[in-house]
This record gives sequence, C-alpha cells and structure tokens, in this order.
Amino acid sequence: MAKTLVEVFTAGCTVCEGAVRQVKDLACSNCEVVVYDLNKKCDTNECEDKAKAYGVKSVPAVAINGKLVECCSNNGINIQALKAAGLGNN
Repeated sequence: MAKTLVEVFTAGCTVCEGAVRQVKDLACSNCEVVVYDLNKKCDTNECEDKAKAYGVKSVPAVAINGKLVECCSNNGINIQALKAAGLGNN
C-alpha cells in the first residue's frame, strides 16, 4: 500500500505550528507528513515550487497526495474586499 503524502506549508508562526501539530496528531501510520516552512526557504526551490504549483495563497495550507485540500484554497488576499473595506480610499 502506498503511503499517503501529506505536505504542510507554513510560515513558522504560532498559528502554523498549531496546524502542524493537529495534522501530525491526525496522521495515520501510513501517512508521510512533510512540513515546508516557506519563511526559511528550502535548500532547493522545492517548497516554493510546490506551493506555487498547488496554488497555495495563504498558510497554513495542506496538500494530500499532490493536491491542495479544498479547505486550504482560495484564501489569499482579495483586493476587491480590501478596497471595499477602505484600503486606498484616501
């Protein structure tokens, strides 16, 4: 049976650390959990490349078997919402 690859993208912050702990607690013995701290970068560009390929727009984010989990997508900055809230309206 192939292992389930669980990739967690973080920025090394407290909120991310809590998410990493939760993912690791939920992981089964057949899960391989890999944590990418995008703030620290990788020796190669692997973590940045994967984050871009998966469409990571905010962290923490989790991809399972090469696909960003729905709960972790579409959470990037929404420029229209920022403008509607008053950003740049001086």
